[in-house]
Amino acid sequence: MAVDGSLAGRTFPPTEVFDVTEQAVRDFAAATGTPYASGDPAPATFAIVVAFGAMQGLMADPEVGIELHHVVHGQQRFVHERPVVVGDRLSATLTVSGVRQIAGTDIISTSSAITDDAGALVCTAEATLVHQAGAR
Repeated sequence: MAVDGSLAGRTFPPTEVFDVTEQAVRDFAAATGTPYASGDPAPATFAIVVAFGAMQGLMADPEVGIELHHVVHGQQRFVHERPVVVGDRLSATLTVSGVRQIAGTDIISTSSAITDDAGALVCTAEATLVHQAGAR
């Protein structure tokens, strides 16, 4: 069944706070092959760690009808207000910015506002999820 187009515009609750630790940044850099030295800002794509938690919240909602095992991550974009640094405490609030269907496939556009513990915007993570319900 197709994802209901009325999902567009819906905002989901913020994720739990993610503490950016030196170890978390080192592990991410190692996993992605990104150079990193202690004291440097986190790699620009590190924000996906927080944004993915928000995407999981979207997909876990039974009313939405997205089946994780039928999702392909179609596009990702980060717009940084400032770099992510060790010591940040971040959370993400996801909004579905658009839903459309093409040939039985749902194209779901999302925007996750990643904020620090003071509520300041650190990064906006925009993603496109491609979902085909009931695919085999």
